[in-house]
Amino acid sequence: MDLDHHHAQAHAHAHPHAQVGVVVIGFDDAAHVVDAVRSALAQGSAVREVIAVDDGSTDGSAELLERLAAEEPRLRVVRRHTNSGGCGTPRNDGLDAASAPYVMFLDSDDLLPPGAVDALLGAALAQDAPVASGLCLRRELPSGRETPWQPELYARRALVARPARRVRLVHDTLCVNKLYRADFLRAHGIRFPEGRFPYEDFVFTARVLAAGPRIALVPDPVYVWHVRRAATRLSISLDRSGIANWRARIEAHRLSYDILLGAGEKGLARATRARFLDHSLRMYARELELREDDYRRAWWGVTRKYLAMFDEPDFVPAPAPGRVVARVLLASEEPRDLARIKEIAARPARLTPPYARAGDGTPIWSPDLPEVELGHLLVRPVHLLPVAVDAELRPRARGASTLRLRLHELYGRMADAGPEAVEVEFRHREEGRAGFARTASLVADPEFDTWSAEVPVDLATLGDGTWDLRLRLRFKDGTHRDTTAHAVAGPGLLRRSALPSARHGVLLVQPYATHAGSLALRLAPGWRGLTDVVLRRLKRLLH
Repeated sequence: MDLDHHHAQAHAHAHPHAQVGVVVIGFDDAAHVVDAVRSALAQGSAVREVIAVDDGSTDGSAELLERLAAEEPRLRVVRRHTNSGGCGTPRNDGLDAASAPYVMFLDSDDLLPPGAVDALLGAALAQDAPVASGLCLRRELPSGRETPWQPELYARRALVARPARRVRLVHDTLCVNKLYRADFLRAHGIRFPEGRFPYEDFVFTARVLAAGPRIALVPDPVYVWHVRRAATRLSISLDRSGIANWRARIEAHRLSYDILLGAGEKGLARATRARFLDHSLRMYARELELREDDYRRAWWGVTRKYLAMFDEPDFVPAPAPGRVVARVLLASEEPRDLARIKEIAARPARLTPPYARAGDGTPIWSPDLPEVELGHLLVRPVHLLPVAVDAELRPRARGASTLRLRLHELYGRMADAGPEAVEVEFRHREEGRAGFARTASLVADPEFDTWSAEVPVDLATLGDGTWDLRLRLRFKDGTHRDTTAHAVAGPGLLRRSALPSARHGVLLVQPYATHAGSLALRLAPGWRGLTDVVLRRLKRLLH
């Protein structure tokens, strides 16, 4: 144990409280930064100091912070006169200014939930861990819908003696849901990349893991990450419209790999490449159809160049869908099969027809890409198979609307399992509640190697908002597969309809395909709802 750690431990026992410094960074975020700072101050006596680093704001943010600091002795304001262009430099400034034994980071548009600091500090002290990490909640605004980030890591309390013993840690690339012992960071020279460096968290996290600390994991929510997709200025991670964003993400991945490999952590380094295949590659591949041709060609070339650096064992740990996308990219010099790539990159993955085979019967992506084999997709259990279901929703002015579903054969795996029924559910995207649920039999059509079902849907019972279609396929062997459905486009499909409604007067219905190609539904009851939809559409176009 080093001398600095002895000092930190002595301080911990002498002063059980006031041990944490929270570094809050912000730029031109006067609307939210005070709330973020107050959420840190509200953590109680465990917080010795809150260091608010203003990164050259011109909207009055710094002045707001100065006024708050005049009333709150624990708050210190660090003002940068020029904007750094990223998040790394202001975080480094805050780390340099911190005097507390422990430090954590908070962005100006996010919040620390009550009890966050106590949960992390308690775990760090109890386990003598230089790093403590907890659950981050992604909160979509304005809906308030929350999704846990990497929940499998935080299912229960745990102590990881060395990061190499739990390679899944590389998937939690966030720096903000963690508490760090300051002398640990300084002793190992762990800092953020300076200047405009998107995805600085990736590199910082790799440097932390490369140092091999004991890490205490807690199931408590310790960070609320606000996702504001309708904001005037999108966050760096949400603004993926330009190829520069993708280049920056790849560079952050590459550096993370090099850092871990250089530290002798080959397993963790390989896990970063699995993370790239399963998360980053699939996410951006789902959006390719939305981009212009120039972007697609540039993205394809940049990605192929990076994937060419992978060794064969780098692909093995990654889930099968990401590996398939990577193989298609490596096999073709030009962008191709974007609609089909979008489907296999979806969550859950869907392998849509055609289903080609090589001369020896091996399942392959297509006859002209026989090197992209699909056998590893098909050996998985039924509940993990990339089944493909087509969905058509036909709204009707009179009576119930009709949802038509068609399940495709999958190289014999569906016939072996024996599809019997499908459970249909429309789930409200913001509220998470089921508004419609029904079970229908699946009827075989041997001529086309498909099974089909028709489900009547009373759309008026759903209410306004966005509804996602969820399916559970049930098989005669007792297994099931939860999935989504591919939204079929065609005459009369995926177009807005205004239906008469005894309950609402008029019901505006818009079936549409999500970025991943899944069928979803927007409903706006009443004339007021119709007006709201039109206004939201105009705002999206202007944005």
